[in-house]
Amino acid sequence: MKTGGHNRPATEAAVMTIQQLLLVPIGVLVGIGASFSGLGGGFLMIPLLLLMGYPAQKAVGTSFLAILVISLSALVAHNKLANVDYRVGLLLGVGGVIGAQLGARLLEQASTASFKRIFAFVLLGLAGYLFFQK
Repeated sequence: MKTGGHNRPATEAAVMTIQQLLLVPIGVLVGIGASFSGLGGGFLMIPLLLLMGYPAQKAVGTSFLAILVISLSALVAHNKLANVDYRVGLLLGVGGVIGAQLGARLLEQASTASFKRIFAFVLLGLAGYLFFQK
């Protein structure tokens, strides 16, 4: 049987290529959403990666790499517009570094199914808060 690389059938390799091609336009949309909202893009990227079949841990880790690249670009754009308070951002970042280490270890203990429920609950809670806020 002819394979499309990495010992996969040719059709599976073609599907992966189509998925990979979709990642760039998805990244554009996430970048717009992240730069516009300040939410980093994970709220969009993680569900998309889960739909693509990634386990929760891999979806979150992969999302953070993409968010790093997107965030650096958004920082440059917002800096040019003088919309960055570096002191506040760095102080929040110090706390975030500590929290990120703890969060990664907590996620390692969660199943993908549990993660999906928790993530959905957080998104619904945020959506409700924003919708009903004056």
